[in-house]
Amino acid sequence: MENFVIIDIGSNSVRMAVYQINADGTYHEIKRMKNDTRLSEGMGNKNILQFSAMKRTIATLKHFKSEYSKLSNVTVKAIATAAVRQAQNQQDFLHSIKDEIGITVQVLTGNEEAYYDYEGVVKRLSVRDYVLMDIGGASVEIVHVRNKQAINYVSIPTGAVKMTERFKLQNEITAANLFSAQQFIIEMYSKIGWLKHPLHYPIVLIGGAARTLARINRRHQHFKHVDRIQDYQLTRKQINHTMSIFLNDNLKQRQQINGLESDRADVIVGGLINLTSVMDFIDSKRVIFSDGGVREGVVNEYVEKELIK
Repeated sequence: MENFVIIDIGSNSVRMAVYQINADGTYHEIKRMKNDTRLSEGMGNKNILQFSAMKRTIATLKHFKSEYSKLSNVTVKAIATAAVRQAQNQQDFLHSIKDEIGITVQVLTGNEEAYYDYEGVVKRLSVRDYVLMDIGGASVEIVHVRNKQAINYVSIPTGAVKMTERFKLQNEITAANLFSAQQFIIEMYSKIGWLKHPLHYPIVLIGGAARTLARINRRHQHFKHVDRIQDYQLTRKQINHTMSIFLNDNLKQRQQINGLESDRADVIVGGLINLTSVMDFIDSKRVIFSDGGVREGVVNEYVEKELIK
């Protein structure tokens, strides 16, 4: 039995998942940890990782190491996504991780991140045709899936933290700033030629903003297990209603919303504006949530390669 550790250095949070892999290729998750380090905070137009954000992230990685070091027969796979991918000082950060933690981090390209997103959800869903969207802190990955096959995929730099900082969506949100943010995203979508084709497709939504949106609505609907979001669905009308609540509240009020983590309340609008914009762009009527994603895609690929050996 092998303990496979995936460390996912995201733009808004760092996550660790530990999977026990059996000799026959079956596996199950035995541990999951997360810390909101906001690595992409303050990167600005120059895309420079800030010292305080890097320090928070490395401290979290040290804590994670203290946990997985207790296990036997451990394989560690560390990946980083948009914040590190976009950073001008990427190599300095990666060298610091290598020196202080002793692990080498693979920085995923935008297409690789989208591919792992697809691999992490495709076997969990019954729907065959959909647009997959992963809303992260610094980027958004979009995949056109037809008959369960990934036809096209793209990564765009409109993540929750990026949009929030650029268009001042943290606290009280003005109509002018909201309009500017929407126009910016629509312009980005208009440059993706294939995105005009999956008209009326449902959106399969993953990522931190997705989990938050699902939890809030499941609490409102009095579901017993609010975190069981796989295959949970919301209509466009329900999503617009939730978004209107976020827009009418200031930051302090949003922090009181049941199901919305207080440290995500400042960036939730910047994240979900991607969703509402793409639903308008392709005239999608519903969202399907999945609890899969990059980490599940990585472990699936790893297991398949090990079985081939």
